[in-house]
Amino acid sequence: MNICLKSNSHKFENIFIFVSSINYSMKADSQTDVVIIGAGIMSATIGMLLKELMPDIRIDIFERLDKVGAESSDAWNNAGTGHAAFCELNYTPQKPDGSVDIAKAIKISSQFEESRQFWAYLVDKKYIKDPREFINKVSHVSFVWGKENVAYLKKRYEALIKYPLFEGMKYSEDWNQLEQWMPLVMKGRDRSQPVAGTYMERGTDIDFGALTRQMIRYIDDDMPGVDVYLEHEVKDIDPGDDGLWEVYVKDLKKGKRRRVDAKFVFIGAGGGSLHLLDKSDIEEGEGYGGFPVSGQWLRCTNEEVIQKHAAKVYGKASVGAPPMSVPHLDTRIINGKKELLFGPYAGFTSKFLKQGSYFDFASSIELSNIWPIISVGINNFTLTKYLISQATQSHEDRMESLKEYFPEAKSEDWKLEIAGQRVQVIKKDDEEGGVLEFGTELVSAANGSLTALLGASPGASTSVSVMLEVIKKGYKKEFESAAWQQKLKEMIPSYGKSLAEDATLCTTVRNFADEKLGLVK
Repeated sequence: MNICLKSNSHKFENIFIFVSSINYSMKADSQTDVVIIGAGIMSATIGMLLKELMPDIRIDIFERLDKVGAESSDAWNNAGTGHAAFCELNYTPQKPDGSVDIAKAIKISSQFEESRQFWAYLVDKKYIKDPREFINKVSHVSFVWGKENVAYLKKRYEALIKYPLFEGMKYSEDWNQLEQWMPLVMKGRDRSQPVAGTYMERGTDIDFGALTRQMIRYIDDDMPGVDVYLEHEVKDIDPGDDGLWEVYVKDLKKGKRRRVDAKFVFIGAGGGSLHLLDKSDIEEGEGYGGFPVSGQWLRCTNEEVIQKHAAKVYGKASVGAPPMSVPHLDTRIINGKKELLFGPYAGFTSKFLKQGSYFDFASSIELSNIWPIISVGINNFTLTKYLISQATQSHEDRMESLKEYFPEAKSEDWKLEIAGQRVQVIKKDDEEGGVLEFGTELVSAANGSLTALLGASPGASTSVSVMLEVIKKGYKKEFESAAWQQKLKEMIPSYGKSLAEDATLCTTVRNFADEKLGLVK
């Protein structure tokens, strides 16, 4: 396809694909059980789960880039490096009556434990050879200042500590204790300022790009019936008359096109999922839009400073900031090396993918979603203003934000890194016209044979729970069978039970995962 066509609406692209398909074949070039679009953490997870549940299933995975896990799952692109709800304050909003709502934190923490159990299972089965390549111990800390914020954090702690998922969490307003938890954060700070922190030693840092590559490497090399195609872009998805999905794919290296028919399709293409959902023409996908938000980090280049910090320190987001922009001074382990980042800083771009097109946003607008998109723009002026201010910041402006968490930070020790793209979901709303969602959204065909994953945080950390929901929609009868239920409990021992209520079970599964994942002291 030429550049001119790429800049137009995808409807023109569909016409081109249809004409091209007539030229090379009116029939499918191949047929498979499952097509997975995108090779990130979600796709790797659903592929692995499906092969464990149905060893004979045939799966084709198509990735438009030349390597897997290179977009949203890549460590430098992904702000979600182990969301367990230990320290992320946006998961525990304060209600108008002053109480703290912890429901989302409990749900996310439970889902994160399911992910850990599954990863431990993969290590135990020797599907993953070295867990240290993707998961490492890093304590999780929440830090606030100011009288009102200190009162909020104490209420949050008192609400969470009642549940076994948050066992071991510590709270302190003592300056000396806080210095031990996060020395860089406390050094040089005004001692008259009211401060407080919570501390979870059992926190982790996760390189989801490394995990994705390990999983897909095993799926591709050691699981029969799975083929991974890099530099292959899915251009269109059509419902076939025989109940199969017709998936049109272009080999970007050779320029050839082909049609693959599949019984089940999962669209896990990050920011690219919205366009493909629209092309599938399922009724459930009508009215969805996307609001792209770019991300940036300050990356520390001073090795001495990097070694002095050993935590993920999360604060409260600025007024008007999207939840993905919760500031954190973040210890990361990337490619086996300790790094220190601060951010993320938000911005606006019309791209839906970091390696996407500037026409992504414009080409996503249709009659069915134009009013929801306009409504969100009108009703979220504060967010728009915030994004503009973030995008126009200078290096010194960013350093001022950093100094709120690291008072003695030096400008020459930090450089700007571009993070990944996030496409926040816009949905129709009868009252407001459209609403902006900041979570993860699954949009499925009525019969469950096609599902698209939209949205962002908490994303990767809850990948196992989210992908099990996708599989349940697509394989309802099999999912309820005794054989599948037994296999699910083998992979995820707590499946179907409440870790929030069962302290003994929570301790048991955590100890098993810690041992297998190399997290035991």
